[in-house]
Amino acid sequence: MRVGLYFGSFNPVHHGHLIIAQHLLNETDLEQVWMVVSPQNPFKQQKYLLNEYHRLDLLRIAVEQSPQIKAVDIEFRLPRPSYTIDTLTYLHEKYPSHEFAIIMGSDSLQNLDKWKNAELLMERYPIYVYKRPGFEVQPHACKQLHVVEAPLLEISATHIRELIRTGKSVRFLLPDQVIAAIEKTNYYR
Repeated sequence: MRVGLYFGSFNPVHHGHLIIAQHLLNETDLEQVWMVVSPQNPFKQQKYLLNEYHRLDLLRIAVEQSPQIKAVDIEFRLPRPSYTIDTLTYLHEKYPSHEFAIIMGSDSLQNLDKWKNAELLMERYPIYVYKRPGFEVQPHACKQLHVVEAPLLEISATHIRELIRTGKSVRFLLPDQVIAAIEKTNYYR
C-alpha cells in the first residue's frame, strides 16, 4: 500500500489540512493519507500546543467518515522531539509491505536541508509538495519530488485558537464535529 505521511501539530486540525489530504488522495497515486500528530515538533514551541492526545482525538473526529485518511499517533511512542527519519525507520519495521511518502508544504521544503538526516530522506522517500503562497518550489536535491497544485485555504491554527480564546465563532474554519468537541471540552479557552 502506498501511504502519504502528512505530519503536523494539528493544533487544531482545520479544513485546510483536510482539503490537502483529500486532494492528494484524489490527484496522486497515494492510496491512504496518514495524518501523523507530532507531539513535539523540533521547530515549534511546546507551550502553545494542546495535549497531543486531545489533538489526536480532534483529528480522529475530523476524519472518522474518511476511510482513506487515518489519524495516527505513531510518534507518541518514539523519542522526543519527533524526527521524520526516525518515524519512517519505525514505520518500515512495523509495516514492511507499505511504501511511504512524505507530504509537505513548499514552506517546509525550503527548510528540508535542516532536518535530521535530510539527505537520506531526499534519497529514499518520495516527497509530495503542495505549493504555499510566497514559497516557490526551487530546483531540489530530492530524487522523487512531486509538486501538487492543491486548493489552499489560508487558515491559521494560531488565529483559530485566538478566536476560540476570545469567544468568537470558528464556524466554517473547522469541521462541525470538531467545533462541538472543542466547545464540550473547553479546549483553547
